[in-house]
Amino acid sequence: MTTRLQRLLPVLLSAAALWPAVAAAHAIVIASKPGVDATVAGPTLPIELRFNSRIDHQRSRVTLFGPDGAAATLPLGAETAPDLLTTQAGGLAPGAYRLHWQVLSVDGHITRGDIPFKVGE
Repeated sequence: MTTRLQRLLPVLLSAAALWPAVAAAHAIVIASKPGVDATVAGPTLPIELRFNSRIDHQRSRVTLFGPDGAAATLPLGAETAPDLLTTQAGGLAPGAYRLHWQVLSVDGHITRGDIPFKVGE
């Protein structure tokens, strides 16, 4: 092993050991209503997104994409828990929908994701 590689090896190993801790700090959805790929009844749908950490409610948003691709930003409900977003969608016709969420986690990182679901007939 070269001298340069021998000096870099402890630094690389330390960075690799810290990586899981850094990745685990980001806010991710751990439970949702509706669930991923769920079929639900409409036309009104209460929505809950629970995260693995506290989130900044003021900088969070939920957007609903309908079967026609139209997007609607949903108003967030009152803050009931530091790790929970709630909202409600109304007037949902049968078809495929997608919830797009974006939150600012307490570690300062923005995370986002999608939850596809269907409204049954």
